[in-house]
Amino acid sequence: MIAFPTPKMVRTNGIDMAVYEAGSKDGFPVVLCHGFPELAFSWRHQLPALAAAGYRAMAPDQRGYGRTSRPAGVPAYDMAHLTGDLAGLLEALDIDKAVFIGHDWGGSVVWSMPLYCPSVVAGVIGVNTPFMPRAPADPIAIMRAHMGENMYIVFFQRPGEADAILASDVDKTFRFFMRKNVMTAKDWAMLPSEARNLQLVQALQSDENWWRGEMLLDAEEMKVFVDTYTHTGFTGGINWYRNITRNWQLSEKLEPRVNVPALMISAEDDVVLAPSLTEGMERYVPDLEKVLIRNCGHWTQQEKPEETNAAMLGWLKRRFPPFFANVASQ
Repeated sequence: MIAFPTPKMVRTNGIDMAVYEAGSKDGFPVVLCHGFPELAFSWRHQLPALAAAGYRAMAPDQRGYGRTSRPAGVPAYDMAHLTGDLAGLLEALDIDKAVFIGHDWGGSVVWSMPLYCPSVVAGVIGVNTPFMPRAPADPIAIMRAHMGENMYIVFFQRPGEADAILASDVDKTFRFFMRKNVMTAKDWAMLPSEARNLQLVQALQSDENWWRGEMLLDAEEMKVFVDTYTHTGFTGGINWYRNITRNWQLSEKLEPRVNVPALMISAEDDVVLAPSLTEGMERYVPDLEKVLIRNCGHWTQQEKPEETNAAMLGWLKRRFPPFFANVASQ
């Protein structure tokens, strides 16, 4: 297993954040933001690659995850708090600006950074998660109407229920979620609509012999996730989902425009965050480049690390050379 840095605890935005750092402090700063149910450890293949290229790479356990604080109360996990944590991280480290890279929920956060905290954002890289303009109505209501009460995001709105199910057998939970070669986008499209309902919590509780795909993580990697979530539980991460309606309300007066250079990395076989969702992004992200990683599912930076690193570094070296000194001028 790749060696992972020892975390540094940074006080930011009222919480203590565990930050795993690699590379020279003179390198251009890059902040990597994980998704659910993940950790900073999800970037174990990217930290050394970015450091070797000359960048100052930082991957935090985000609010509610890992060794970072897990505040009580759902409103403590809205987008204002999540973006504020990252802006405060840069302030605490005396960094003016950084490129923010995010996968899954981390992608939603980094695309929100230019809207909530524009002064600290030099550029954005989204992995699987595209920038999406504000929905015409409450997204939870839309998902409930189209996919039902057991669609996993809707199910997550129920206080405590999904938390308890996922925590009842943490090892099984990660055997279920962290899989590769589950299904191609073409096979997914051929399924009847009732089979594309994303009832993931119910699927987790089904007979494991029916699960598709194969394990993504080796035994040592699996142990990191299982040991951490056995200690923390899943409520912190699930509380991000419980703020989707609140985030929709908060975004009402924000201009849906990303005015910094951006890269969108999509995975061909991510059936939830499909590459098709990036169509039309240029309207909201004018300075945008796109890369498609073939034969790859949802866990892109862990499933196809070499391809992911090549896409990131190719763009970064062109747009933000690693030892560019005057960060504030970007």
